[in-house]
Formats: sequence, structure tokens, C-alpha cells
Amino acid sequence: MIKAYAALEAKGKLTAWEYEPGELGRHDVEIDVDYCGICHSDLSMLHNEWGMSSFPLVAGHEVVGRIAALGADVKHLQQGQVVGLGWHSDYCKVCSSCGSGDQNLCSTAEGTIVGRHGGFAEKVRANASAVIPLPKGMDAKTAGPLFCGGITVFNPMVQFDVKPTDKVAVIGIGGLGHIGLQFLRAWGCEVTAFTSSDSKAAEAKELGAHHCINSRNAAEIEQAAAKFDFIISTVNVKLDWNLYLSTLKPKGRLHFVGATLEPLDLNVFSLIMAQRSVSGSPVGSPATIAKMLEFAVQHNIKPVVEMFKFEQINEALAHLESGKARYRIVLER
Repeated sequence: MIKAYAALEAKGKLTAWEYEPGELGRHDVEIDVDYCGICHSDLSMLHNEWGMSSFPLVAGHEVVGRIAALGADVKHLQQGQVVGLGWHSDYCKVCSSCGSGDQNLCSTAEGTIVGRHGGFAEKVRANASAVIPLPKGMDAKTAGPLFCGGITVFNPMVQFDVKPTDKVAVIGIGGLGHIGLQFLRAWGCEVTAFTSSDSKAAEAKELGAHHCINSRNAAEIEQAAAKFDFIISTVNVKLDWNLYLSTLKPKGRLHFVGATLEPLDLNVFSLIMAQRSVSGSPVGSPATIAKMLEFAVQHNIKPVVEMFKFEQINEALAHLESGKARYRIVLER
């Protein structure tokens, strides 16, 4: 039996719960969970905001731990090895996306907390193809959020060939944005932070921003007209997107990783006349995750985290939901 913390119904408190995982698959691994980040996606699943949650639900998809058991056909990992597990726990391995190295775009990829039980537990299981070893020198305590929040902001840097000479901006300095600032600064870019919080402006510069713009000040944003090559939005609220489009250079890109639920109201002429682009992306492939981890070690990039014990999980979730987290929350044994 695996001991876990589960929600028995949507928006319910998490309670101690046990489940029988069955026989370990030949291509799977079992991980002893040492740390697990808490992500807004966990809240969305626990609240069934996306309509795909099944209960009892064991959330948690920013797992770091040690391999406890290996399936018979797993040869590239070792028992006791420190590894991480993110949003996906398996891929079909036969579709065109999987074949081209874009496993994160596989239409039948299995979510770690969608239809299976995740890392708010003493152990978690996944297909070995989705499990990534931590590189030497990486701090296991703070690594968990890289497997969702980190790869979400790193992936588009690779996919859209962001260059060290680019002028870039990050909208929203929170769980995703604060990692994005660090990555883009280390990438060599000139980095601007858009934030509505004066208290975060100084922190944004400490994290890597060269400049800060108050996102509630339209006049200040207008002064940045045609400045940026690439803007990444990490927020989930409606903003004046046409105003942000105006701050892009010709051929610039406004890229969404924050799940804005309201439809985008865009002036198409602003796109056409300057050949600008609007795009979005999910997490990254296993290879891109491994590349991100190596980059983070090389440049000493770490998520800023607040630690809670696993038995404080409801308190930790409430802290995240309050919007007061600085900037990611990690559960530890």
C-alpha cells in the first residue's frame, strides 16, 4: 500500500489515504518521494476547474526523490538514483510528436495527476521515459518546481530560438515569472519585468531583470513601444493585450504560458502590419527538461521556495491559494 494525501471530492480538504498500486510495470519505476512542489495546476485539478479530475485525487507533479524499484526492462536508471518527475508520466512513443522528440505534445501523453496518482505521497510511479535524473550539483530541495514551472518558461526559449541579443520581457513575476527572469538573464538577454506589484520590482531586479515596468500604468507601457523581440506572459488574468502587442518589434512574439481563461481580444492589423506572432506552449520534452536542468546548474539558477512538511499540506495549499507564496511551495519529509 502507498500512503498519500488525497482529496475525496472537488475542493475538499486533503486527508490521509492509502491505495494499492499493483504490480510494477516492466517499463516503470517507483520513486520514494523526498520533495514535491505545489503548483497552481494542482489547485486547478483539486478544484476540478478543468473538468478532468477523478476522485480520490492524489495531486503533486513536481516530484524529486530516489528510485526505489525498477521495472524489468528499465536499464538506463539505477536504484537509489535521485530523479525528478513532472507533469507527464508516460507518452505513447509512436505518434509523430513522440517520434520527432516533442513528447510533450503527444495527444495521449499521461498526466502524472490525470487518471493516476501523483506525488503528494510517500511513493509515486511513472514510465521510465518521463523520469529525469538530477545532474550533479543540483539542489534536490529546490529542484521540484523546475519540473513544471521551470520547464514551462524554458521550453519556449528553445522552441522559438530566443537569442542572447534579444530584448525580452516577462509579464507577471510569480511562480513562473521569477524563474523566467533568471533563465532569460543567464541566456544573455536584456530583460524587462512587467509587474503590478511595487514590492516585487526590487525582487525582480535581484532575480535578473534589467528594467521594470508597472503593468497598471498604460503610459509607462506605451513608452516601451516596439522595444521587445519576445514577451512571455505567465499570468492567468485578462490584460490589454493590444497594448502589449504594441511593445513588440516587427516580427516580435507574444507568448503565453499562463492559462488565461478569457478569450484574447487582439487587433489583427497589429499582427499583420508588423508581422508579429502570438503563441502558447505547455511543458517540455524529456530532452528539453534535461537540458534545462543542466543550464540551471551551470548558472546556479534555483526557484525561490517556501518549505512545508507533508503533514502541513492543507496549510501549504491555502498559502498558495492566498497568492502570498514567494514564489514556489515545496513539501518535504
